[in-house]
Amino acid sequence: MQLEFFDVPSPCVGVCQSDEKGNCLGCYRTREERQTWINLTSDNKQKVVKRCLQRKKRKNAKPKVKVIPTHLETKQPSLLEPQSKAKPDTSTDLDFGDFEL
Repeated sequence: MQLEFFDVPSPCVGVCQSDEKGNCLGCYRTREERQTWINLTSDNKQKVVKRCLQRKKRKNAKPKVKVIPTHLETKQPSLLEPQSKAKPDTSTDLDFGDFEL
């Protein structure tokens, strides 16, 4: 831990609204982090600020969408439809010339 001369400033930006998870929309702190900020040590305040930055990155990141080319898509067979009977390969063009008994 490094020697601190100044207290870590609050990341509050004055928005003070919560999202669906309870995180502040302005500073990205959780409810508990906002309520206990005054009592936290400088080390813990720095950890909270780092977590807030991570939350902000995750929230602002574009969602990763997996794109499957249409020619690679396979349709899953239905369990309710009768199975199609695959015809066995009856081709007789097999080469057994190198086969030894």
